[in-house]
Amino acid sequence: MKRAYPVLIRRAYLLAGALLAPGLPLVSAQAQDLPRARQTIATLASPVFHGRGYVRGGDQQAARYLQRRFRALGLQPLSPEYRQLFALDVNTFPGKLDLEFSFGMLRFPGLGSARRLRPGHDFIADPASGAGSVGGPFSAVPLVRLDTLVFTDAGTQRQLLRQPWHGGGLVLRAADERRLPMLPLPVRQHLDSAALRLTLVPKLTASLAAEQAPQMRLQVLDSVWNSLPGTGSGPTVALVAARVQATLRSQYQTQNIVGYLPGRIQPDSFLVVSAHYDHLGRMGRRMYFPGANDNASGVAMLLELAAHYARPENRPAYSLVFIAFGAEEAGLIGSRYFVEHPLVPLPRIRFLLNLDLLGTGEQGATVVNGRIWERQFAQLTDLNTAGRYLPALGARGRAANSDHYPFAERGVPAFFLYTRGGSPAYHDLYDRPENLSLAGFTGAFQLLRDFLNQQGAR
Repeated sequence: MKRAYPVLIRRAYLLAGALLAPGLPLVSAQAQDLPRARQTIATLASPVFHGRGYVRGGDQQAARYLQRRFRALGLQPLSPEYRQLFALDVNTFPGKLDLEFSFGMLRFPGLGSARRLRPGHDFIADPASGAGSVGGPFSAVPLVRLDTLVFTDAGTQRQLLRQPWHGGGLVLRAADERRLPMLPLPVRQHLDSAALRLTLVPKLTASLAAEQAPQMRLQVLDSVWNSLPGTGSGPTVALVAARVQATLRSQYQTQNIVGYLPGRIQPDSFLVVSAHYDHLGRMGRRMYFPGANDNASGVAMLLELAAHYARPENRPAYSLVFIAFGAEEAGLIGSRYFVEHPLVPLPRIRFLLNLDLLGTGEQGATVVNGRIWERQFAQLTDLNTAGRYLPALGARGRAANSDHYPFAERGVPAFFLYTRGGSPAYHDLYDRPENLSLAGFTGAFQLLRDFLNQQGAR
């Protein structure tokens, strides 16, 4: 797998150029094409787009790519150059991200054993981590284990308040970190005064934050921590050196990409297909989050549906709007902005299909809001049974877990469909194109097409 990935990257570079070149069959308006969908996913998840985040302009490069795809398909813009601009605050990690432990002779740094951890594999930055630097070669600083008695014993709290950090920090379990808000304010402030907070977690799951903490905050895999050499006696468990370059970007301008196809009979009524194109971007100088399943796969499905409906014989009675949302990973910011500044009247939207995590499908798919819009879910189920498209369809209730949510809260009928089974990678560096089966992609396309046709019929 590691040897094959550079080959995939090189292919993605070539495919990026092919997909953007005018007049090639890859961007022609034809029916669903699974190899083309794979190429779209490989392109969006390649290093060219830097994880489609807010370091090195990854989101902007992805937006420009989608503008070209929309234009090649003949979609009409609902705003200049298909772009609906908005701004957000987001914490980013554009530079160094280093973590190294020293064990053994804790009183003599450099004379014991040492281990440098790998970003993305062994540890990641907490989304709100601040910037900073502690320790270095032959000058590592102490890392102190948090005594869990601090949550129940006043004496332990007083002892902690007398604990000097000596330029170092503390290590604690994720379950204990969730209990920190229950501590008295002076204790919380003392914990925040440590240069570094290291949290042990069962899985490295990255996210984004709109703020920055006053200290470096890193997450380390439990399994990695447990594999490290034996720790010293007493509260000091290791010596640590760490460096984090973090930049809080204020009012960073990004965009939604919006195009549409006019309806044949009633163009002032709309069906909407949406998928977010952003992801988590880069973390450190070399590591980025590919986001193949989340959500290059959903964008690929959106483009395949757009290619299908761009053919004149496939146009429904109602207009079709295709929205590639930005800043979903930052808290549904792009979709919330669209709802507050709609480019089509919200009451005129007959139905919205939001596509996210469509790269698997061995176990079928789940439909969020299926228990809310029961009649439409019954229609979807009947179509799936008749066409034998997906192994199973499950219904969920209301959930604020993707870009359908701001619309649904305004009364717009909306489903969020995602596939199940296959690769479990999520918000990590293993969410790569080669790990996606696309087992349910063709079936999901056929199901969504039939559902849109049914909603768009008069």
